[in-house]
Amino acid sequence: MNRAAIFEFFRRLAEANPAPETELAYGNTYQLLVAVTLSAQATDVGVNKATRRLFEIVHTPAEMVALGEDGLKEHIKTIGLFNAKAKNVIALSQLLIRDHGGEVPNDRDALTALPGVGRKTANVVLNCAFGAETFAVDTHIFRVCNRTGMAKGKTPEAVEQGLDKKVPGPFRLGAHHWLILHGRYVCKARKPECWHCGVVDLCGFKPKILDAGAKPAPVKKARVARETKT
Repeated sequence: MNRAAIFEFFRRLAEANPAPETELAYGNTYQLLVAVTLSAQATDVGVNKATRRLFEIVHTPAEMVALGEDGLKEHIKTIGLFNAKAKNVIALSQLLIRDHGGEVPNDRDALTALPGVGRKTANVVLNCAFGAETFAVDTHIFRVCNRTGMAKGKTPEAVEQGLDKKVPGPFRLGAHHWLILHGRYVCKARKPECWHCGVVDLCGFKPKILDAGAKPAPVKKARVARETKT
């Protein structure tokens, strides 16, 4: 996919959705950090259900520490890996209090130094909370970028680097959201819905599925490498 095609790709997505946002529910930057940390290997819908009542009573790291690990587990026990996630959220909350005055830092290195916070999570927080032009490569973005040919790579970091080089200026802030939403609702993993894709003519995916009733051709799946921290 050349630069002209990439520009048109995002132009169309932007025209259809001018102000894309994360589908995670949160009220402040700290809650965003917690929600993204909990979202690893979980759906946004599932995280939102678990945090709805949690975020009514917890707004700050101090309130999370006061709730405690066992109390947090009761709220997030419907989410996968909730034991490890509860431990990480309490630990990162303690570090935010100790090292950052209870505030979420606007710095990738400081964020990734927190327990359970990897590059993807840090990029989401930097983008959504601080307006940074970052590209948080999750499974959806990894798939869309490899499938379309926009930014091919064998690792999330390679795809992120490709996006950083290729995404044009007007679309850099929203690119992360447009790609996630496109992968979640149109360019799906098992059967991409090419028949109603607004950028189908720009995509390098060869076995396009142009009939809703058709079965997808067998293709080799690209896999995102699992990380301990996301």
